[in-house]
Amino acid sequence: MLNLRLTRILRRPLIRFSASPISNGETDASISTFSSETPAFNHGPLREGVCHGEDDHLSGELTQLGFGKSPPLNVSEAESGEIRNPRFISFDEINELTEEDDEESLDEWDNGDDLSVLESFGKIPQSREDVSRSFDVEEDESRHPLVRETNRLINLRSSWNPKHEGEMRNLLRSLKPPQVCAVLRSQDDERVALKFFYWADRQWRYRHHPVVYYSMLEVLSKTKLCQGARRVLVLMKRRGIHRTPKAFSLVMVSYSRAGQLRDALKVLTLMQRAGVEPDLLVCNTAIDVFVRANRLEKALRFMERMQVIGIVPDVVTYNCLIRGYCDLRRVEEAVELLEEMPSKGCAPDKVSYYTIMGFLCKENRIVEVRNLMEKMAKEHGLVPDQVTYNNLIHMLTKNGHPDAALLFLKEAEGKGFRIDKVCYSAIVHGLCKEGRMSEAKDLINEMLSKGHCPPDVVTYTTVVNGFCRLGEVDKAKKLLQVMHAHGYKPNTVSYTALLNGMCRTGKSLEAREMMNMSEEQWWSPNSITYSVLMHGFRREGKLSEACDVVREMVLKGFFPGPVEINLLLQSLCRDGRTHEARKFMEECLNKGCAINVVNFTTVIHGICQNDEVDAALSLLDDMYLINKHADVFTYTALVDALGKKGRIEEATKLLNKMLHKGIDPTPVTYRTVIHRYCQMGKVDDLVAILEKMLLRQKCRTVYNQVIEKLCGLGKLEEADKILGKVLRTASTSDAKTCYVLMEGYLKKGAPLSAYKVACRMFNRDLIPDVKMCEKLSKRLVLEGKVEEADQLMLRLVERGRLSPIPLKQSMVS
Repeated sequence: MLNLRLTRILRRPLIRFSASPISNGETDASISTFSSETPAFNHGPLREGVCHGEDDHLSGELTQLGFGKSPPLNVSEAESGEIRNPRFISFDEINELTEEDDEESLDEWDNGDDLSVLESFGKIPQSREDVSRSFDVEEDESRHPLVRETNRLINLRSSWNPKHEGEMRNLLRSLKPPQVCAVLRSQDDERVALKFFYWADRQWRYRHHPVVYYSMLEVLSKTKLCQGARRVLVLMKRRGIHRTPKAFSLVMVSYSRAGQLRDALKVLTLMQRAGVEPDLLVCNTAIDVFVRANRLEKALRFMERMQVIGIVPDVVTYNCLIRGYCDLRRVEEAVELLEEMPSKGCAPDKVSYYTIMGFLCKENRIVEVRNLMEKMAKEHGLVPDQVTYNNLIHMLTKNGHPDAALLFLKEAEGKGFRIDKVCYSAIVHGLCKEGRMSEAKDLINEMLSKGHCPPDVVTYTTVVNGFCRLGEVDKAKKLLQVMHAHGYKPNTVSYTALLNGMCRTGKSLEAREMMNMSEEQWWSPNSITYSVLMHGFRREGKLSEACDVVREMVLKGFFPGPVEINLLLQSLCRDGRTHEARKFMEECLNKGCAINVVNFTTVIHGICQNDEVDAALSLLDDMYLINKHADVFTYTALVDALGKKGRIEEATKLLNKMLHKGIDPTPVTYRTVIHRYCQMGKVDDLVAILEKMLLRQKCRTVYNQVIEKLCGLGKLEEADKILGKVLRTASTSDAKTCYVLMEGYLKKGAPLSAYKVACRMFNRDLIPDVKMCEKLSKRLVLEGKVEEADQLMLRLVERGRLSPIPLKQSMVS
């Protein structure tokens, strides 16, 4: 009897769990059934919960046999007849489908025609399951105690243990589908929501309700996690969930947000293969993707095919196309499409007009904007309201046209509309941006006089910042006093703007005193305030004070970034205070600041500039001790310093170490190595190390640089030895290198050696310059080498670079 029961248990469909990272940094999980049987667990009630009946009885039998409530067995275990309790799997270890388990790869279904999906309309067999109900969750369950407790456990996922997982399983059995959706939507990080979705899906005796799949897709459609969205779509197929066009549309939106527009369009083909007929929603999504990809013509063709198969475009369709025309600066065609919409049975809405107006505002084409407003009211009854004027004012100020925005503001108020302080503040910001402070002040006074839209802290802060940008700090201070007089308390942003102006005018010490009095003035400095003050001291050369500001900043819990720290380190090193720079960097590192390899390289370079090579090498060792890996710039700085000291062997070892770590040399590295090795006359060592470097990173002109550097140092014989490496390609740069060597020989009084270089050029089909050859020929004649001079000129005649007549005249002379 026991063997019979075990046989019945092991014949149940099994679930395989596989976890493997995928290339794009998202997680991937595979959950696939291995049986075509239909147990209660696979096709039971859509609502999650514990299945009853025979399964409960079998569960009790498993408990009695010592198996407890274990998750489904692994395939390999079942086949071998060995049953084991699975290892506890942390929440963060849950992955999606692996690539090899993904039967709906986008690349596989790419047929090259994005429009062919519409041709199958009417030929696709109808789905056997008619999903008539809406998948939208209307009730808000985010405040439900079960949802809150689930979110609390999810936030503890980094320290999960079997107890936490047990608590989460019990909660999952109690959650209703709307509550599961609320858990997904309430996650700040959508990746965490996706992990929870997959973790819940793999739990024993639980199955997601279809609404959960659509909720997950909606969450992912607002992100760039397109691979996760597609694999949720695949999982819907495996679980037998009916996939509507809305599901495919949400996946397309996610791909579009990720910038993968081509893959977004391939989802149409997936929909076609799945036997799902397109509807207006998915067609509009496809048109939007075409427009975002600047493929307007294809979007227009797509709309034509929509109409052929009976899908009537709506105002959303036309608005997408209007936006496409405007994005391509084809506003006249956008207006034509707008005028054609009524004849096609679709009246334009305000969005249609606002889209075109937005483009015209960007171009400051106010007359055409007014014409559109009139047409909007007369032909379609869309009377410009307060929203219209608000949009126009914001669009104009955003694109740097405050005067036009002010005109529309006056017009709106003349029609009885109350323009709020947001629009006023936008115009004030535009005026301050152009340095028109008196007009900005007049506008603020006007706001005060009207009473219904008094300026707020944001408005005043904008003007304070405008004065500070012009260097008029005293006026900015007076404006803060005016704010107090009118009952507006300046906030941290207001004071930070003022401190920034003071620091830029060389008043960093005064700014420091003002920040020290922040508690008395009831405001608290933030990270930007400290950064402003630190950079002010740095620009004035008061580096000790700048370091003190950073220390105080860290004590307050604000950590400067590597870029800010690096600017201060550069200033210290430039000032020759490399020991202070190193100490400061180590102090920041110990306090928890994000110190990166660039910061270390800055200090190492500064130490090398002070000829303290051993100290720089010591700092390099310190980097490895804290798991900071040097980059090519670090090695280049050290090699340059070692070469400068004549320690070529150590430089060679360091270069070999760099290459062994797989770090590619840069052009700067090549120039540094060539300069230092040639300077020390280590040409053989140089050639050997260059050959190794070239295996990592090609540099076509590397030997040209070597020869030119040797010629510049007067080491012509060494340059001549490696000339063969240059003449292999016979390029223009090689010819210039040969000229440098020939000039070097002529200056040294060795025209015969220069002649040999010219002959080697001829042998490589690299014809020397005629003027250079004439100059060399004259020097050869003066040295008594008439035969070589004549031979050089004859070669030019043979190559067609010199006519025979001038040659005879030169021979006679």
